[in-house]
Amino acid sequence: MKDQTHSLISIIVMGLLIMTILTTGCTQKDDTTDIGMAVEFNDHAASAYVARENDWYEDVGINLTTYESYATGMRLVSALARGDIQVAYICLSPAILAYARGVPITIVAGSHKHGYGLVAGPDITNISDLNGATIGCVREGGMVDLLLNRMISEYELEDVQIQRMEPLKQVIALETGRIDAAFLPEHHATAAEAKGFTMLVTSHELWHELQGSVLVVKRELYENDPETVRGLVRVTERATAWINDNPDDAARILAEELKSDPEIIRRSISRLNYTTEIDPESVQEVIDYMAELGYIEEGIRAGDMMEDV
Repeated sequence: MKDQTHSLISIIVMGLLIMTILTTGCTQKDDTTDIGMAVEFNDHAASAYVARENDWYEDVGINLTTYESYATGMRLVSALARGDIQVAYICLSPAILAYARGVPITIVAGSHKHGYGLVAGPDITNISDLNGATIGCVREGGMVDLLLNRMISEYELEDVQIQRMEPLKQVIALETGRIDAAFLPEHHATAAEAKGFTMLVTSHELWHELQGSVLVVKRELYENDPETVRGLVRVTERATAWINDNPDDAARILAEELKSDPEIIRRSISRLNYTTEIDPESVQEVIDYMAELGYIEEGIRAGDMMEDV
């Protein structure tokens, strides 16, 4: 009788143990949020690359169902519009374009300031030499496009021919002599410089405290799951602080992701100010300039597309 009682107790204990394991597994799964994320193929998205490498998204219960990399922010806008992704690290002006076109996104953090430069061939030694030159640039509305327009206006350049192409193709066009200069986002600008081209001007010189990229989320995610959005911001802050404290290690991670040389990436990231802080006035400055160029309608207010989390 005693043996039967012990057997019954053992069966009950084992059953409870199995139920506990199964229940714990279900709880962990329920506590995880599936997110589709996209970034740009450059070191502007350094915080995302670093966070993913160190599994920091998982630490806050975020499971990345997709992690796509786009050649330009303009291409990323299309993915946001289609609904393929819920979260993106993207340059500010493409984010503004998406918002202006009715894509329901909101900015919840910055990721860096500056990070753009114009590189030129051997016949271009100063900005005045760009009169009559052919310059490579991304599509209208990209951050380097805004900077190129600003440079043409401020330096009163004439007869500038703009060739629209992706950053990697611009570097090839420089090498083959199809264009005289290229306005590029980092790390592409520093990569071109490493090939022997001259960094003629950077965004620091053209636009004081320029907001570079931002972390955006779909409005539905922000409204329905604010805790996940707060987790995204915390991870971005953690990764940003780590990059600033460990630039050599960050360069090695980014070099592998971007198929580049660690020394090039290390020099490139030194040209960016990695920070999650974002000033609505800086955002408004970009909005107003885009409206001046005719890329968006007037009347968009920075505060309407930004949220504190």
